[in-house]
Amino acid sequence: VLSLACQVARADVPILITGPNGTGKERIAEIIQANSMVRDGPFVVLNCGALPSELIEAELFGADAGAYTGASKAREGKFEAADGGTLFLDEIGNLPLAGQMKLLRVLETGRFERLGSNRERQVKVRVISATNADLSAMIRAGTFREDLYYRLNVIELKLPALAARPGDILPLAHGFLAPGKTLHPGAEAALLAHAWPGNVRELKNVMARANLLAQGDLIKAADLGLPLPTHAAVDAEPDREAITQALARAGGVIAQAAAELGLSRQALYRRMERLGIARVA
Repeated sequence: VLSLACQVARADVPILITGPNGTGKERIAEIIQANSMVRDGPFVVLNCGALPSELIEAELFGADAGAYTGASKAREGKFEAADGGTLFLDEIGNLPLAGQMKLLRVLETGRFERLGSNRERQVKVRVISATNADLSAMIRAGTFREDLYYRLNVIELKLPALAARPGDILPLAHGFLAPGKTLHPGAEAALLAHAWPGNVRELKNVMARANLLAQGDLIKAADLGLPLPTHAAVDAEPDREAITQALARAGGVIAQAAAELGLSRQALYRRMERLGIARVA
């Protein structure tokens, strides 16, 4: 999915990202922006599901003073803020029908008016939208405009659960590393062995924890706080060469070698026994 996102980034057309909650739709939008022709422009986010329906239009298009109760001064909207860059509209299915009509006009012409204003404004914005809703069902129910759906869905990126796209796990994890931090091979193996029921959101939280808890710049498996790998993950454990090198660097001190490999002392002992590696006296 990440490589596909980089490919479609070059096309200056709207993109619709679909998938379950937590699959990293905003992260994919950020990757598209970073690889697009407008990478140096602003990246502006609006979660359409986080605002009351009566305020979404003001957030999108801005409002003049007095346009609604509490609007004491003029304010620009997300489209103006995103001019020359990318606007990411999350939970697009929550946009009211009136807002859908105005959004369609901006996509077609690049023009809009602030709420309470007759002055037409012009912007150049690349729109990426996302949803976990079934927009086709919403169209049939009359709650989402079909013409807007096809305008938004020039290219669709379908995001399955993270466990179904293991090739994305390590690139995403590296993207969540704090500056100067690196992942130990044992930590990478633990990330690949985990099932990720919480999808990319869980991965982001795990990496945030590891960035804070790691002693030094190298993040080990123990820093991740993930369950110990099952027997199915044995092949991902350190091999004979990695263990003997770690033991040599540690001067035979098991605790030190185990920490470097991202294993507990007991796990390292078991691995040494399976591989026939003698303990150093």
